[in-house]
Amino acid sequence: MSQHTSFCLKIQRFEQICSFELNWGKGQYLNAKIKYPELLIRLYQEWQNNYLNFYRNALRGKVAEVGTIAPSKIDWHRKLVQAEAQLLYEFYQWLRSAELYEIRAAIAHSHSSNQEQTTIYVFLACHCSDLVRLPWEAWEIAGDLGLSVEKICIVRQPANIHEPPINQRRKSFGKARILVILGDDTGLDFHTEIQALQSLNKVAATHLIGWKPGKNIHELKTEIIKAINDELGWDILFFAGHSNETHLTGGEIGIAPNTAISISELEQPLKFAKQRGLQFAFFNSCEGLSIANQLIDWGLSQVAVMREPIHNRVAEEFFVKFVQAIAEYKDVHEALLEASQYLKSEKNLTFPSSYLIPTLFRHPAAPVFRLEPFGTKKWLQQLVPSRSEATIISALTLISLLLPVQHFLLEQRVLVQAIYRNVTRQVAPNVTPPVTLVEIDEESIAKAKIDDPKPIDRKYLARLVDKLAASQAKVVGIDYVLNRYQEQSDRILSKSLQAAVQSNQKPTWFVFAIDRDEKTKKWLNVASSITSPNWSLQGHIDIYSEQGYMQTFPFAPEDNEPLFFAGLLTLSHQLQKLSDAPKPQLNSQKDFLQQILDYLQTNNAPKTTLTSDKFRQQPLTVFSYWLKQFWVQPIVDFSIPPHQIYRSIPAWKFLEHPTDPDTFAQQIVIIAPGGYGEAGTDKDGEDNFNVPLALDYWRSLEKSHSTILTGGEYHAYMVHHLLNERLIVPIPDLWIVGIAILLGKFLYLLQLKYPQPGWRWILITTLITGSYGLASLQLYISSTGLLLPWILPSLTLWIYILPSILKRKSR
Repeated sequence: MSQHTSFCLKIQRFEQICSFELNWGKGQYLNAKIKYPELLIRLYQEWQNNYLNFYRNALRGKVAEVGTIAPSKIDWHRKLVQAEAQLLYEFYQWLRSAELYEIRAAIAHSHSSNQEQTTIYVFLACHCSDLVRLPWEAWEIAGDLGLSVEKICIVRQPANIHEPPINQRRKSFGKARILVILGDDTGLDFHTEIQALQSLNKVAATHLIGWKPGKNIHELKTEIIKAINDELGWDILFFAGHSNETHLTGGEIGIAPNTAISISELEQPLKFAKQRGLQFAFFNSCEGLSIANQLIDWGLSQVAVMREPIHNRVAEEFFVKFVQAIAEYKDVHEALLEASQYLKSEKNLTFPSSYLIPTLFRHPAAPVFRLEPFGTKKWLQQLVPSRSEATIISALTLISLLLPVQHFLLEQRVLVQAIYRNVTRQVAPNVTPPVTLVEIDEESIAKAKIDDPKPIDRKYLARLVDKLAASQAKVVGIDYVLNRYQEQSDRILSKSLQAAVQSNQKPTWFVFAIDRDEKTKKWLNVASSITSPNWSLQGHIDIYSEQGYMQTFPFAPEDNEPLFFAGLLTLSHQLQKLSDAPKPQLNSQKDFLQQILDYLQTNNAPKTTLTSDKFRQQPLTVFSYWLKQFWVQPIVDFSIPPHQIYRSIPAWKFLEHPTDPDTFAQQIVIIAPGGYGEAGTDKDGEDNFNVPLALDYWRSLEKSHSTILTGGEYHAYMVHHLLNERLIVPIPDLWIVGIAILLGKFLYLLQLKYPQPGWRWILITTLITGSYGLASLQLYISSTGLLLPWILPSLTLWIYILPSILKRKSR
């Protein structure tokens, strides 16, 4: 919203002295006296005489005879231009008198000292009929002070004002309403003005009434009064036609040939219209000073008139430009100045001195009027950010797009979720975890006397496979990349694997981990000396551990693109229970994964994680990768305590102690590194990750001192989510920040419209952000599984609310 400063300048005549009184601010006051400008008044009269002679035809008012010399023998254009130059020169000289310096400086320096203020309004009230007709609008107050004068606007007010304005706009969410009264058109043409008004159809609704040949005068007056009294009210009243000044009746307007109605006759209807929201009146007719004085005295907010008789063509040109300006939602003062400047800069050769005629009167207690957008357009315009808001929005947008920031906020958010889950006791009791981790840890390596665990001793893996087969484990994942040949060890491991697959009972399903070569980007498949893809599965272990995101099946899987390790483990667990599903067979001649895919495409195929759209990459997510983002990429839910996800057994203990076949038959078993330093494909420790804060919280409650998250544990969490069809989808910060920006702007506008003590808005904002936070915590746990960001959206809301509260407090 634009800011402004207002000054009130009262000018009175006491015999041969003129008194200038300037009031502004908090009781500030200046007074100056200067000699009455008799020469200036005579120059005005000479200018007026030349003006009326030049424009004597097609004037919008009655003009007395101003001379008997034939116009064709006198160059009235030249005389008018000369008279204007003399008048303005003497006018400027008079106003630059030393006595007025302090007044002019006070006005000018108030603008230069405060750059935030955009406009200075000088309300001018003349208590002298001679002085009131001078072209005060042309006064360049700061012109000789070396300061900008563009934002210093002269606006008039009557010498006396009895009633306050109605500052409340007409209550409506639709278009502005304009009442158009077309008066006596003798010698005039309103076609251009009607067309200009029609151009406002997108922003205002116009209603035309007026005289037509053959219309009854009494009926016309009744129609005019009834229209002004309309219960719906009006925003703007426009009159076109003939008008004149009168001393006692506030002026008169010609409504039909030889028929005029005085403004005093319209007092009650106009006051009623003011109560219904009428803000602005425009009389595009002659000599409107008394009309403007009377209407402002009655409390109307602002009135635009022509001080002198106006030529029909000038009135048309001026009105078209004026309407164009208000259609762009400029205020009526800006529109009047713009239209006047058009007459001066582009039409002065054709219509000299015409730019000096338009005048705006305004009630000093009324804000300047402008048309406002309505409906959706109004809200959209109100939502346009200011410069400071745009800076804040840009900064928040940038922050919300930075991956390190997203990762940090996401980890904090999941930690809070874990605490909330624990405090509210929303943890499932006595749950048997779906995964068993057989972890080859440091103690297992030491007991097995393995000299170098990289690569892992495959004979040791064979021992674990034999024990799992004996324990009737049905789905086994081996989280080791076994791409390189070890002839003797491979033979031993392969023999154990084949024995488990051709078991007399149900065969064991094996899923092997594969990884991608960093240099060639090719997949490092399991050595053929160990297993065959015709009776086992191979899944990649590319995981987003640093960001905590889930793996999902590709939206459109390619022929040679492997599926992910945890997904194949889950799929194997689902299929091995079905009697008609493909089973691993040593004598199979067809790729086992292809057998499964063919089976899942049959009509009787069951629903699995692989066939569910829920577990596929979304197109939006794939698109976001191009923007270096992870939009709606599901996350691993570390807010669930680990004892609900997996049980962990050191490999040495698993080999030395008896097992429960019933337990292993129901679970997925993953043989994985248990956190020893060499674990990893390319680099030592590559399989050991930093512990997420939420998991660290659960471990602290369970008195665990582990400081790493192993790849096996990560896979176990993903398997759990897939088996339980539990995916947590994080809504991007950027999206919710965008909503918070709109809500913040809405609350900011509410503050302006309904000023309340600052503590109330702080309470409201606290309730909004607090309620949103609690709702988002519960929504996360609910079946929807949505993770709504809290910190950045809440910060956004407070950024909108706090500055306006603090600014109001400082005021």
